[in-house]
Amino acid sequence: MSQSFFDRHRAIDTDVHVTEPPDTWTARMSSKWGDAIPHIEHVDGVDLWIIGGEPTGGPGMVTAAGFDGTLPDTRKTFDECPRASWDSTARLEMMDEEGIYGQVIYPNTGGFGSQAFLKIKDPKLQLECVQAYNDFLVDWCSADPNRLIPVMASPFWDVDAWVGEIERCAALGHKAVLACNQPQVWGHPLLCDTHWDPVYAAAQDNDLSISFHIGGGSFEDLLVDRAGCGTKANFARVSSTIFIDNSKQLADLIFGGVCHRFPKLKMVSVESGVGWIGSALEAMDWQWRNSGVSREHPEFELLPSEYFERQIYGCFWFEETALRDALKLFPNNIMWETDYPHPTSMSPGPQTPADHPRDYIDRAMAGLPEEVVHSVLESTAAEIYHVK
Repeated sequence: MSQSFFDRHRAIDTDVHVTEPPDTWTARMSSKWGDAIPHIEHVDGVDLWIIGGEPTGGPGMVTAAGFDGTLPDTRKTFDECPRASWDSTARLEMMDEEGIYGQVIYPNTGGFGSQAFLKIKDPKLQLECVQAYNDFLVDWCSADPNRLIPVMASPFWDVDAWVGEIERCAALGHKAVLACNQPQVWGHPLLCDTHWDPVYAAAQDNDLSISFHIGGGSFEDLLVDRAGCGTKANFARVSSTIFIDNSKQLADLIFGGVCHRFPKLKMVSVESGVGWIGSALEAMDWQWRNSGVSREHPEFELLPSEYFERQIYGCFWFEETALRDALKLFPNNIMWETDYPHPTSMSPGPQTPADHPRDYIDRAMAGLPEEVVHSVLESTAAEIYHVK
């Protein structure tokens, strides 16, 4: 029997999520805030997070690994969630069983851009909620800080507070910065606006990459069947097209000059797949030349595809044919993820036909040069996230 790629390389899973325990915020924040502190309430048989007095989903809704059912069917309570989703020691044990060396950890409850905290109206409480999560994540990852890689949440609605939190979290041991990928949805400038330059500068100065995870806007369309195609079909429709939202964010970063202004800043498109990257960049290069961008901006010394190759990365977890095409173009800019334990994750269980990560990787990357496999599974992620 041939040896798995996982046996020859330290496989680093670059996008997973933690199912936050019920006391994540109540154990770390002053009791003076009372019920304004994010907490779980049991409503009609379902555990729900309450933020700013409003329900904000529940732990069972984002913890689908191994669950026998698909949305809108979910686990009802936190106690039903597998221990590996919320306990870091159990997570490490699961990683050992699957042959995974490291995981890059993202949140659930606060949203993939911290947007859930906008339900809170007190700016001080908003910031303290973000800080409490960031403190929790460092504690959670302390079970093995080289294998569990914390990505800080960000108070993106306040640039000064965000810069301060980058400085604080860099000292605590966070390895990357999670940004809201669609700040314009919440009434803030596009990512290319110089409004955000202090944030980009702080991340660059602290040698932290910035992650643009899909889903930083509204998730309403994911759960509301506006197209009339059925709840499950609608979920599949939205979750298979939301990836391409990040192509617009990449265009903002490149055409808006962020890559030019911050040449050492690494940026990652998270949970968005990679098959569309070649097509998007080919279009950007063509339009760049066709529209005379270089005449308008002589300071831009590279084409969009060259900016991407220099400092932007993507993550995949289900593609095969499209993956190979992407790797031909950008073998050093693509990383692997599982999205555990989300409904769309590569998590073996009765709800999906997904196989184990090592089986998928061995099939999807069969015949590729060993140096490409090493870049995808280990070396690129190890550089970006400072894995020793």
